[in-house]
Amino acid sequence: MAASIIAFYDSQASFADQEISRYGKLINTYSFMRLFAILLGGLVIYQVLQYEIIWLVELSFFLLIIGFAFLVKKQGSYERRKQFYEALKAVCENEIASIQEQKNIYDYGAVFQDEAHQYSSDLDIFGKASLFNLVNRCASPLSNERLAAWLSSPATESDITERQEAIKDFTSRLNWVQEFKASLLFARGSDKSEINNLINYFGLHQERISPALRIYVRIVPYLFFILTAAAWFVPFFSVPLFLIAVTNAILVLSNQMKVNKTDRVLNRLGKTLAAYSEAFYRIETERWNSPLCSALTNKLKNEHGKSFSAKLQQLSVLVRRLEYRLNIFAGLFLNGIAAWDVRQLIAIEDWRQENKDLMPGAFEVLSSFEALVSLSSLHSNYPEWVFPEIVSGDKYTYVANELAHPLIPAVQRISNDFSLVDSLKIDIITGSNMAGKSTFLRTVGINAVLAFAGAPVCATSMRVSVMNLFAYMRIRDSLNESISTFKAELNRLQSLLRILDQQNKVYFLIDEMLRGTNSVDKYRGSKAVIEKLVSEEAVGIVATHDLQIARLEDKYPDYIRNFYFDIQVIEGEMFFDYKLKAGECKTFNASLLLKQIGIEVEG
Repeated sequence: MAASIIAFYDSQASFADQEISRYGKLINTYSFMRLFAILLGGLVIYQVLQYEIIWLVELSFFLLIIGFAFLVKKQGSYERRKQFYEALKAVCENEIASIQEQKNIYDYGAVFQDEAHQYSSDLDIFGKASLFNLVNRCASPLSNERLAAWLSSPATESDITERQEAIKDFTSRLNWVQEFKASLLFARGSDKSEINNLINYFGLHQERISPALRIYVRIVPYLFFILTAAAWFVPFFSVPLFLIAVTNAILVLSNQMKVNKTDRVLNRLGKTLAAYSEAFYRIETERWNSPLCSALTNKLKNEHGKSFSAKLQQLSVLVRRLEYRLNIFAGLFLNGIAAWDVRQLIAIEDWRQENKDLMPGAFEVLSSFEALVSLSSLHSNYPEWVFPEIVSGDKYTYVANELAHPLIPAVQRISNDFSLVDSLKIDIITGSNMAGKSTFLRTVGINAVLAFAGAPVCATSMRVSVMNLFAYMRIRDSLNESISTFKAELNRLQSLLRILDQQNKVYFLIDEMLRGTNSVDKYRGSKAVIEKLVSEEAVGIVATHDLQIARLEDKYPDYIRNFYFDIQVIEGEMFFDYKLKAGECKTFNASLLLKQIGIEVEG
């Protein structure tokens, strides 16, 4: 299965490479044509000057400007297409690298690491070699935050189901997904403040613009041309014509600071907005099958049904019109007849007020799409993985067949079946060192995180109810905070008890509790903790080396189950099968491990 999806990405990358080469040649051709146009135009103008016909010189100069502008525009469009195909090639090659080596050019989420979180640190959700690193295809900073939030807390049953349908929708249109990612690759590593500044600017309250000024800038160009025509026949009309020009100049100069500020802001923020416009356009023009994608797309329309990308195009036109002022000749002419700068300032302010509520919502939609596209990469790249069935109700359900750890390469991972069906249970797993206890706990946890985010899981089947996860696995001391390992463990246990009291349906994963104390206290303390969890009707898994803990099944036969991972010792060599078995472990390997490094253990 992996071979077919890799072949698809490889063909996409090859096609993109061909387009890069084609557009590169076109860019070079048009660059030469621009140089040729300047040389030829200069020669023509020089020859025309010899005839001393002013209108012909002006016409030649005008045609040279138009022709050169056309060539610049065409070359610019080819450069943008080349950049797009370079991005498309990069995202396709990234998918191949992700499947084969779990490498990823996108952010691995180090900023979201939090040792105090209920499970993210223990289950390797963020950081290098993490679930986020495997999943993430978000380029924009807000989208990274959205995906991180989805992996940090369980969604509701309805949200999970909607996301599953959306992911299936994406998987059926892989070309669109790759092109969507390519259109946003520019945002990779960008600063969140860019979008926040954009949203904040368009959300600013509009300064009052008098109705008289609005009416004036609307009618003044028509009035100017009427008076110009009238002055041709009646010279007296030159006086009001002059007064209009003076009035326009006064209006432009008195609003110069506002115009300059708007120009500076839009020159910076407008480029950011324009860069995102293609991604918005791709979302709006696709016909979605999933209700979630359709609902998100509808949020990109205003109350009149006009799409956000169309509104962006409208703003782009306004920004280009404002830039006419930078040409000294065009600026003087347009400001003289139409108070051009003020006219565009009013139009931009009106656009800003009309669309200020649409702006933050649009980027919320974009972040959801990027997060969904990220999760869809698992379904596309690992089609053998399955979407879990979400079980409703207050009872605990976690039933999985051939459950495996998604971060372990397929050729190395060992799968296990696990079943917790509509009941309250604490499972105690005993076993030797390196037999697979910790990995199994992380396997259960990380697949639950995927399931509760709406993603497929690394299993052949799964039924699971939505639960709040809590992991107690990696306990670290802290010299900076003067916290010993044992104190850190107590803090974690206290967090678990608090969460059991505050949250509904908590499922815990505990790996070798109370490691920071002596063996007698460790056993007594662990036993007391488990009995406390039983009294709280808590549900989860406890992994331990301590066989005495397994005896609790005798005391609580209806609540505690024993499982184990064992080893086989053949001619002094240890062999692990990493398979979960019912019952308690009988074989341990610490003595054998010590013997292998030259330390003999008596008895």
